[in-house]
Amino acid sequence: MPAERLSMRTIREVLRLKWEQSLTNRQIAASCRIARSTVREYLERAARAGLAWPVGDELDDAALERLLFPLAVVLEPRTLPSMEEVHRELKRPGVTLKLLWLEYKASSPEGYQYTQFCVHYRQWRARLDACLRQDHRAGEKLFVDYAGVTIPVTDPATGQANPAYLFVATLGASNYTFCWASASQSLPDWIDAHVRAFAFFGGVPAICVPDNLKAGVSRACRYEPDLNPAYQEMARHYGTVIIPARAAKPRDKAKVESAVLVVERWIVAALRNCSFFSLAELNRAIAEKLVEFNDRKFQKLDATRRSLFEALDRPALKPLPATPYEYAQWKKARVNIDYHVEFEGHYYSVPYQLVKEPVELRITGHTVEILFKGRRVASHARSGRRGAHTTESAHMPKAHQRYLQWTPSRILTWAAQTGPQTAALVAAILEARRHPEQGFRSCLGILRLGKRYSPERLEAACARALACRALSYRSVESILKTGLDRQAATDEPSTPKALPLHPNIRGKAYYH
Repeated sequence: MPAERLSMRTIREVLRLKWEQSLTNRQIAASCRIARSTVREYLERAARAGLAWPVGDELDDAALERLLFPLAVVLEPRTLPSMEEVHRELKRPGVTLKLLWLEYKASSPEGYQYTQFCVHYRQWRARLDACLRQDHRAGEKLFVDYAGVTIPVTDPATGQANPAYLFVATLGASNYTFCWASASQSLPDWIDAHVRAFAFFGGVPAICVPDNLKAGVSRACRYEPDLNPAYQEMARHYGTVIIPARAAKPRDKAKVESAVLVVERWIVAALRNCSFFSLAELNRAIAEKLVEFNDRKFQKLDATRRSLFEALDRPALKPLPATPYEYAQWKKARVNIDYHVEFEGHYYSVPYQLVKEPVELRITGHTVEILFKGRRVASHARSGRRGAHTTESAHMPKAHQRYLQWTPSRILTWAAQTGPQTAALVAAILEARRHPEQGFRSCLGILRLGKRYSPERLEAACARALACRALSYRSVESILKTGLDRQAATDEPSTPKALPLHPNIRGKAYYH
């Protein structure tokens, strides 16, 4: 199998970390979860291409790919099985390294021989229980995670107790700790907690080390995890780097693991007998306990978390940006044939050249941005009107700009070409809408059904839809799919049949 090329987003991140953050190749490899040799290769490719930072907006992903890979040369790698799987299989009765090597060679004939196979496994096994003594530099790392316990918050209206989740962030050098309660562990609350943590510390660390929760990491991977786009965008806004801990490796973030335990003992346990009726009330109580916690002296050190923070971390932190990060939601979409994309029932225009193309939506509280291959192609004010359209005339084809032919009269003319029943149905749909434009798409969809079935069947289906007042595209489509258009519609009510004569039927005279 040829080596899989890194995504263009990851390549841009490598260039940013090298030229903007001035990180070493080792640090970049750790951040992006790739090999140092890979980092060196892409930096050399960028140098040969004459790239410089920042990469201009005019250089989209496709153009950058053409510069970095003028000639696609793919080397066949030498495969190696998953050592975790080998280690797990060896625990089964009767399984040996020789047997596992034979199975490996059967699936990968070009693989290693038995001796090298054993060497690779023993090297991996020797590192399995190794524990690194981490030396944290001032202002370098911020470890973040959620506590394992929750605090109930009672709804005063219903009396229902809902769990509040505790976000914990601690600096590596001073152990200075921040804690915040949120209603969930969703992405908006995760981003909001980070923004509050940076404001609490009064600066930004060089590296953030989170766990592999879904809010931060879209796809956990030992070598190349995919960060959530909003989470990565927040990191770029604050000029920091995200290096997720390895899955099932709590020692990678031992600082926050111990901080979580201490927070549970000194804050959560201290509030166990208190009742809270809002998150704001709970966070005020946590803030008071947090002051006491950070001012408490260490057992084996004549200092407090606050004093170490003031002496070590605070001077080394990066300054906060001028404005805090505004949470942005990301969504993938495909441009419709009418050169609009949909979000929450509202349709936003993009250049008509992108019809049927996949795009990305970046949604904030006030704007909706559409990006194609990393380049912004449209920006609109966010609207909450469902079923409505936001259209820029510059996004329309020249013919549409000139004529704007989608008018009620034009659509009625098209419908009349099929038949009077179709024209009557289209007129009824346009009249039923507050604005006739709201029915254009439905009417055009009905007219296109004549190409799929036939104008005669469409005319009959429209007649039946008018009879039952089913004024929608889906109703006409359903009539055609089920063949109801071929059945005669009867408007006259059926006459009830007379009861048969029988001795057991007494009649009305019996009761008088």
